[in-house]
Amino acid sequence: MHNGEVIELAVRRDNISISELSRKLKVSRKSIYNWFKKENLSLEIINKIGDILNHDFMKDLPEKYGQLNIELNKLKNEKESIVNFDPNLAHYWKTKYINLLENYTNLLIKCRS
Repeated sequence: MHNGEVIELAVRRDNISISELSRKLKVSRKSIYNWFKKENLSLEIINKIGDILNHDFMKDLPEKYGQLNIELNKLKNEKESIVNFDPNLAHYWKTKYINLLENYTNLLIKCRS
């Protein structure tokens, strides 16, 4: 099953009408039906639908979230390597902030693709 089919199945199982879902997402019903046909949906759309349905798609779409987990692990490893700096130095906090911003931006870019 592709992403759209998994999403559709969850929506149907939850017995939420397409009209209600479209109102909550502030998109047209046609958009929802088009999403059901798409093989590859963005994490942003999947997460929005998951929030409305109170459903965690991470277990249904592990391959979709796999890249996100890899990126989060990278962030964790970088954080651990930064700990070796002296936190009393301004350079420590500047480096930490810049790394965080760069990683967050990269994560957002990957989530949208």
